[in-house]
Amino acid sequence: MGRDLADTFPSARRVFEEVDDRLGFALSRLCFEGPEDTLALTEHAQPAILSASIAAFRVLVETTGFAPEALAGHSLGEWSALVAGGAVGLGDAAHGVRERGRLMQAAVPVGLGAMAALLGADADTVQALCREAAGDEVVAPANLNGGGQIVVAGHAGAVDRVIAAASARKIRAQRLVVSAPFHCPLMRPAADGLREVLKTIRFQTPTTTVVTSVDARVVASADELPSLLERQVTAPVRWEDTARALAALGATVALEVGPGRTLSGLMKRIVPELPCVPAGDLTGIEKAREALA
Repeated sequence: MGRDLADTFPSARRVFEEVDDRLGFALSRLCFEGPEDTLALTEHAQPAILSASIAAFRVLVETTGFAPEALAGHSLGEWSALVAGGAVGLGDAAHGVRERGRLMQAAVPVGLGAMAALLGADADTVQALCREAAGDEVVAPANLNGGGQIVVAGHAGAVDRVIAAASARKIRAQRLVVSAPFHCPLMRPAADGLREVLKTIRFQTPTTTVVTSVDARVVASADELPSLLERQVTAPVRWEDTARALAALGATVALEVGPGRTLSGLMKRIVPELPCVPAGDLTGIEKAREALA
C-alpha cells in the first residue's frame, strides 16, 4: 500500500516518515511489506489508509498542479479530506485515526456484531427492515452508499434477521467480512473515547471546502469538527447525499485519492454525468493527469 508512490516521489515518502515519527513505530514497513493480517487490524489499517491517501494527494498536487474545489471522504476518508483541506495536521490525524481504530475495535467483542450489504432497496425500506428485525438488539443503516446499496450494522443476530427478511422480499443481502459493526449505536463507547482524544488535537477551519458525510453539508468552521468526528463513529455515512452535494457545488471531475476504487463505482451510479477517476497509485495518478488536462 503506497509503496510505488514512496519509491518514486520524495513527497510521498515524507508522508510515511512523518506518520512513522508521530506514531512511534514503522507503520510504513507494514504498509509496504505486511504481514497483511497485521496491517488489516483496524488500529493499523486506519492510519495506513490515511497515509496512502495523503501521499497520493500530495503527488497529485506536485505533478499536476491539482487544486481541488471541494473535498469529502467516506468514513475514515473524512479525516484524509480534512488533512488535505488544511483543517488538521497529518501527524495529529494519524494519531487520531489510530486511536479511532483501536476504540472502534474494542467497542464490541469480536463475533457479537456484524454488517451486511443490501442491494436494490431504498432507505425507507431498509429502515423498516431494521425496526422489524431489531427486537431487543441493535441494527441500523450504517452506510447509505447510493446506487441502491445500503449497509446495515448491529448485533449479529439482528443483522442475520435483516438478511432473512430482505431475502424474503427478493432484496439481495449479504454479510460483510468486517471486524466490528461500524457506524451504528453499538459504537457509542468508541465515540465517547474518541471525544477525549479529539480534545488533544488542534483543528482549523478548512482552507478548501469540505463536505461532511455526517450531515452532507459544507463544514462551516473548526469549532464543529470535534463534534462531527465524534458523531461520525455512530452515525450512518450519508455518501449518496454527500456525492450529490459535491456535484451541486459545480464539480466537473471527481478523483478518488486513496487505495481502491469503490467510491468511483458508487459515483458512477449516483452522479453518472460526473466522471470519477481512481487516483491512488502511479497508474491512477497518470489517468487523473489526463482527466485534468
